Amino acid sequence: MWLTPDGRAGPAVNRLLDRLETAQFDALDPKTLKRLSTRDARRALDRARSGKAKDVARAEIELSTLFADYVRATRAGHRAPMLYESAALAPVIPSVTAAVSAAAKAPSLDDYVRQMGWMHPFYAPLRDAMDTRAFDPVQRRTIWENIERVRALPATPADRYVLVDAASARLWMYENGKVVDSMRVVVGKPESATPTMAGFIRYAIVNPYWNVPPDLVQHTIANNVLDRGLRYLKQNTYEVLSDFTDNPAALDPAKVNWRAVAQGAIAPPRVRQKPGGPNFMGKVKFEFPNAQGIYLHDTPERALLKLDDRQLSNGCVRLEDADRFGKWLLGKSLPKAAKTKPEQRIDLPTLVPVYITYLTAMPTERGIAFRSDVYGLDSSTQVEFAGG
Repeated sequence: MWLTPDGRAGPAVNRLLDRLETAQFDALDPKTLKRLSTRDARRALDRARSGKAKDVARAEIELSTLFADYVRATRAGHRAPMLYESAALAPVIPSVTAAVSAAAKAPSLDDYVRQMGWMHPFYAPLRDAMDTRAFDPVQRRTIWENIERVRALPATPADRYVLVDAASARLWMYENGKVVDSMRVVVGKPESATPTMAGFIRYAIVNPYWNVPPDLVQHTIANNVLDRGLRYLKQNTYEVLSDFTDNPAALDPAKVNWRAVAQGAIAPPRVRQKPGGPNFMGKVKFEFPNAQGIYLHDTPERALLKLDDRQLSNGCVRLEDADRFGKWLLGKSLPKAAKTKPEQRIDLPTLVPVYITYLTAMPTERGIAFRSDVYGLDSSTQVEFAGG
């Protein structure tokens, strides 16, 4: 895999040795760095130049062992927190056999090592940026933070998956590792930040209700009722209900003590916004069940999508073009909401993973793009390396 039969090193060998000798940029601990020393591999390569089959075989084994150790170490390295609906969505540490087999199957071993094909495609460009003097200390610190966030993403999440970046407020659709479409989104405000998380999009709900979260009922709905009267509820098509069961009873809003709700003295009632019109969900929402109550959805507030800074929601992800996104997910157009009963569920043909991350430094075709740290997650720790 690494050498020709007469012991000459292929182009991937120098690439691998360089990766190993700059592994401090992978945030590996000192014991691991010591284990990844290239000293024995270089000696084995020197002996392999004799062309003797035994020496060539030993060098091959030495290189493959080092490579597998490096793959496993980088996959096991510290990563930023991410909520995973299922362990199937999280990065895994491959076996030695799996790591070497994946490399052997690559169309180009040199490209595979250069791109670090066992990591997410964003990883190698960020890691390599640390191995230059092109960035000031603040930028290097930011890149370092984002390396750990990218490490929380699997190398190849699935044949088809969705990536949402809350820092740039943008969504990408991937097929076979390539971006096939992208769109703007609105994500959470700093005080209601969209969490970094991963789940399986399972179904769409056409003509959805919007169940207002209890904290918004307390802090927004109740105060608006106190300021504007009960007509506020009617104008915005809100219903006040008894509970969160499938068949709740309607409550008379006039009998609710909205002042006590606003003060937190009593639990907020269930408030639901009817489909259509001003409904915050728009025409459709896409569910990936999670305890945080986050989902992707249409929005009637189109002007927000034209802004450069789009961290403006209560945590959910509002889509620039929900119809286009739905067609990509389902393989067919969504039914017209106006002709559909409320809460019509449409299951996806196959589950589609969605990853929500937060990248204040992202690789692009023009280099590393830096974003404002609107959520205040980047640390102030300076980045220093021994020997680099």
